[in-house]
Amino acid sequence: MAKAARMSVWLEESRAGRGRRSEQPSGLDRERITDATVKLLDAEGLAKFSMRRLAGELGVTAMSVYWYVDTKDDLLELALDRVFGEPEVAGTGAGGPDDGDWSEQVRRLATEYRALLVRHPWISPLVGSYLNIGPNSLEFSAVVQRVFARTGLPMNAQRGAIASVMQFVYGYGTVEGHFRQRCADVGMTQDEYFRRTMTTFTAPADKPEMLRHAEETMAQVEAGGTVEEIRDLDFHVALDLQIAGIAALVARESRN
Repeated sequence: MAKAARMSVWLEESRAGRGRRSEQPSGLDRERITDATVKLLDAEGLAKFSMRRLAGELGVTAMSVYWYVDTKDDLLELALDRVFGEPEVAGTGAGGPDDGDWSEQVRRLATEYRALLVRHPWISPLVGSYLNIGPNSLEFSAVVQRVFARTGLPMNAQRGAIASVMQFVYGYGTVEGHFRQRCADVGMTQDEYFRRTMTTFTAPADKPEMLRHAEETMAQVEAGGTVEEIRDLDFHVALDLQIAGIAALVARESRN
């Protein structure tokens, strides 16, 4: 029978290093290992990550790494929480004050979360795989809840509003981050990749409308725009629709 996965590195006491204090590797600690993990994941992605590869980057043996963490999952969970502590994500400006426009704070949170997903494309599959209850993740979650509480919606509606915005951003940022990574993997810019696709793929004759939006995007790129600029515009239009929906719900609740 396969061994059951541990629930979370934050819930279970680590077995790493117990009873082997005299063997502690010099020059290592959990902070340094977590930092190296994030850098390696940023550089090579989740699929290529291994404890052996990490150990090579650190210049130690894999067993030295296991002195500080019990499993690869533990290390990925630590790395996930580390990036949620980046200032752009959990800064006090995002929802810290109790005054101000809640919609602008939602926009800032959404923009920061999108940037995080694009900057670290490896985190998107991990967000749903772990509990995300590390200190940085909990702080980010608290900021999100404080901002959405300012809408004035009742608690059950706040949860839905958070899901509406943050899961939209998760999906958008995940696709965007993975597309950027794919372009980098094949050695092309996003604009080059898009042009190559549009010049080698045509819609079926009986469905000319299939590529209508893509052709419009191509025209904008040829006119001097970029795929990134167009994607950014689309994101903010979609986010405006999300916020307008919340505002409509707030207005409906106030009439009841």
